[in-house]
Amino acid sequence: MDSIELSKKIGGKIEIKSKKKLTKENLSVLYTPGVAAVSLAVAKNKKLSFEYTMRKNTVAVVSDGSAVLGLGNLGPEGALPVMEGKALLFKELGGVDAIPIVLATQDTEEIIKIVKAIAPTFGGINLEDISAPRCFEIEERLKAELDIPVMHDDQHGTAIVVLAGLINALKVVKKDIKKIKIVVSGAGAAGVAITKLLLNYGAKNVVVVDTTGIIFKERTGGLNNSKMEIAEITNPNKLMGTLKNALEGADVFIGVSAPNLIDHKDVSLMNKDAIVFAMSNPAPEIMPEEALKGGAAIVATGRSDYPNQINNVLAFPGLFRGALDSRAKQITEKHKVAAAVALASLVKNPNRGKIIIGALDKRAAKVVSNVFKK
Repeated sequence: MDSIELSKKIGGKIEIKSKKKLTKENLSVLYTPGVAAVSLAVAKNKKLSFEYTMRKNTVAVVSDGSAVLGLGNLGPEGALPVMEGKALLFKELGGVDAIPIVLATQDTEEIIKIVKAIAPTFGGINLEDISAPRCFEIEERLKAELDIPVMHDDQHGTAIVVLAGLINALKVVKKDIKKIKIVVSGAGAAGVAITKLLLNYGAKNVVVVDTTGIIFKERTGGLNNSKMEIAEITNPNKLMGTLKNALEGADVFIGVSAPNLIDHKDVSLMNKDAIVFAMSNPAPEIMPEEALKGGAAIVATGRSDYPNQINNVLAFPGLFRGALDSRAKQITEKHKVAAAVALASLVKNPNRGKIIIGALDKRAAKVVSNVFKK
């Protein structure tokens, strides 16, 4: 049975169920008149909403449908099946109740206003499939203006799992992140977040490439605010040119951009024991066979039909599980780095075919949630 047939048969992937069987005897407790006492208590002390209501375990999965998977701007209705799937993963892997909310607007200010207005229902906000560069401002504003954790998963969930995989890949090839050259292809939501997290972990030489070419401070075209920020903190050797130029003497290629961008000849320009993370989906920047032909030592993709799948499902259920349980107001850079290290530790003896655990490994949510206890 394919996705269309299944979706038609079951009518969506999730449902809301009561925690208590409704009877004539408890109706007055679960609803009126008994609920009035709970409402009055919460109205008097709003923090009690995290103890007395669904809010303690509920996250909103919010999208405007502007950047759905690798499919582009599908709008809210087109995004809804993906948000349902996200909610399913939250529940199955992290025990978190998640409500999909798709918005019929792609206006930055309106999205911020709407999310702030619905925030009292939720213990956290997971932003999803919102296009760059709007996603950066939306997330930063909501983080600053709300007292519950807000995270754009396309940015940070992806970055955490990339770092986890890279930690183990570098162990296998015996290289130090402080001494290597890393090329990131793609300066959208994921590329920017990956770059910042790698630098935060200790990387010293990261070169970011977009559709115009290598990003550097003096470049005259195609630099929005987020790319200008990236230009300030990357490319210490002031490289200019194309992706091919960037790959010369690189140790790591991380692709979050477009299919079939490089071939085995490009990989052969990289240093010995090169690491290639080609994560464009469904077609990667380079197929694993082609990367290996070019001399890559370790290859990872976003696909489940190849070894070393880099999948953000390993991060977000545990992040929000931990944030909700600890009543954290923010998911910080410290939490993200710690989550990556924790995920990496689950692979006891990493090798070329095994640098990250499987996407549905339930240990992930537990170790990631535990970073909020430290």
